[in-house]
This record gives sequence, structure tokens and C-alpha cells, in this order.
Amino acid sequence: MATSSWPGGAAAVVGLGSTEFGHLPGCSADDLGLRALVAAMADAELAPSRIDGLVASRVSGYETMAARAGIEPRWSLQLPAEGRMTGPAIQSAVLAIAAGMCTTVALVYGNNGKSGRHTYGGEGASSSAAAEGYGTVPELTRPYGMTSPGAYYALMLQRHRAQFGTSEEQLATVATTFRRHAGLNPSAVLRTPLTTEDYLDSRYVVKPMHLFDYCLINDGGVAMIITRADIARDLPHRPVHIVGFGQRGRLRDSDYPPEDYWHAAIGAAGGDTYHMAGREREDVDALMVYDNFSPNVLFSLEGLGFCEPGESGAWIQDGRIGLGGELPLNTSGGHLSESYMQGWALNVEAVRQLRGECGPRQVEGASCVQYVAAAPIVSSILYGTEA
Repeated sequence: MATSSWPGGAAAVVGLGSTEFGHLPGCSADDLGLRALVAAMADAELAPSRIDGLVASRVSGYETMAARAGIEPRWSLQLPAEGRMTGPAIQSAVLAIAAGMCTTVALVYGNNGKSGRHTYGGEGASSSAAAEGYGTVPELTRPYGMTSPGAYYALMLQRHRAQFGTSEEQLATVATTFRRHAGLNPSAVLRTPLTTEDYLDSRYVVKPMHLFDYCLINDGGVAMIITRADIARDLPHRPVHIVGFGQRGRLRDSDYPPEDYWHAAIGAAGGDTYHMAGREREDVDALMVYDNFSPNVLFSLEGLGFCEPGESGAWIQDGRIGLGGELPLNTSGGHLSESYMQGWALNVEAVRQLRGECGPRQVEGASCVQYVAAAPIVSSILYGTEA
């Protein structure tokens, strides 16, 4: 298929920018996105005149962002605000560069969900919050009582527990491991240690999912700059190449939880990614998983084939997904403890790991880091230090 034959490594990430995360009253999504974009351009040592492509996410519009940043793009794109679109946004930027439509793309994301009191479901949910997960389907097509994305994941987890025996204690490993990683990340919102007992004692939000199975709704901005590989060689930082990617849609009946936990779509997107990159799953040094809810980590590991279906609860034990383990996951703390930036901060963390900039949370010798998001649109991206 088209992606598997396309030569990976033609584009590289050369600039990163992010704001502080948390409760930032008085800042609009545009303000936060612009702050991150300015930081990314400074990181890449690129003037606005060097940017000829723009991807806008969750800000008010590409036009406003371009005007405020002083960018005159040859190619522009704005995608829906859902986190499932983060992977497609990055993939689209690479494809635009490969097609010659532009040479250097700024990708900018801003989110004021905390100060804007976005609830992501339930009564009073804002339109931007309702769009996340399953809120875009007509009211009458949703199963009764499915008032938030968390309810869908609770159903999926309940089925996983009944089918495979996955326990609360096993799932607690996701939240506690990511919190340990966040403790090493000055940008993380939640850095207080979290024990298994803390997890088990926390209230249920939608049973069987506890409070610490849920992502953080926060304010923040994230930006990336991607350019042609030949241009990247002349910029300050060692280029981090986008060596492969894949995508699969599971959109028929997407208002119902998938019976296979998205395994087939995750496996297909991951397979395309490895094939394009000329790499194997075993080459991945760290994995950034879209952890809007902690069960998604289990589903993603199974779908990619790191373990067999139903074995993820046991597989993640004994430090395997922690720093120093076989496959470190979400080394920044992820959505559960760093901040819910809808996948954007996870991609930035992947690049920072390959730059060797992560300090005490650095994965030693990392040369290949993968991002995966399991959702009605599954996406996968593989970053490498070598094209």
C-alpha cells in the first residue's frame, strides 16, 4: 500500500516548544499555542519567513495563528480538535513536505481546557470537549447512558477483565509507573508519588475505572517544526527523523466500543509503520502511548504485538514499562500525570528522548521511539536518530 512503499526519513523534527502545563487563567488557546510556537521557532533558530507550512490544532484558526506569528504559508491545514487527529496532523505535514508543497511546517496546538472548564462529557460539556472521543455522533445513535468517553473505556475494561482476568492491581501499574516518570519531569502537573494502595483507595469515576485511570484536563500549548531532511542537517539540533508511520480508521459503528479493543487496526497501523521505516517492533527503545485512559495502554500493547491479547496486565508488571525496563512507556508522565495535551506532548517527549534532553528520565541509548494512539482513527509514528 502507499504508506509502506513511501521512503521514510525524508522529513525531520527540528524545533520543539511547549508552555507550562496546569491552570493558566487569562490565557486563551491561541495565546498558549502562540507561546509554544515562538519557543519552537527559537529552538530551531528559524525566523517566521523560513516557515512555509502551517498545521493548526485546537486553536481558533490557522489564519489567526499565522497572522500572530508572522508566517505566510504556502500550505495550511486545520484538523478537528480531537486527540485522535494528532498523529494524522504530523503525518500530513510529512506528506506535504515529501510532495514538495512546502519545505518547513510549523504545527501548533493550544488548549485552555482547565480554565475553560471543559468536562469532556456529562451535562454542560463544551462543544470542543464533547468532540473528544464519541461526542461527535448524533445523540440518538449513542447507547443510553454513554455520557462521556470514560464510559466507553470502562465498558472495554470490564470486558477485558471478564475475558482475560485483568485485575485492578495489574492496571494500577500504569498509573503508578507514569507517576514515577512524572516525578522526574519538572513540567508535569502531578509529581507526588502514587502507590498501588493510593490507586485502589481512590474513588471510581465509572466503575471499574478509578480516578487515576483518567487523564488530566489542563491548560497548555505545544508546537513542533518539521522540515526536509537536507535542511535539517544545517540546523542547531541533531535531526530526529520521522522514519515511518501508519493509520487505520475504525469508523463504522464507532459509537460502540470495539469488541477487539482496536487490536486489528492498531496492528495494521503499526505494521505499516515498521515496514516504511525498515525496522522491527524489537527496535523500539521507548513507546509513547495515548493514555487518555489507562486501559488504552493495555489495548495498544496487545494490538502492536508486544504481548498476546489478554496478557498485557501481567506483561506490564515487574518494572517492564518503567525507566530501566524492557520497554519504557510515557517517560514524561503522559496524559495521566504530565498533562492531557491530546498526544502532542507525547510526540514532543519522543523527540526529546532521541535528542538526549530528558535528564533523569532519559532512556539510555535511545535511537528509535514510537508513538501510538488507539481510537476510532488509529495512528502510529516512528521517530529515529537515523533516516
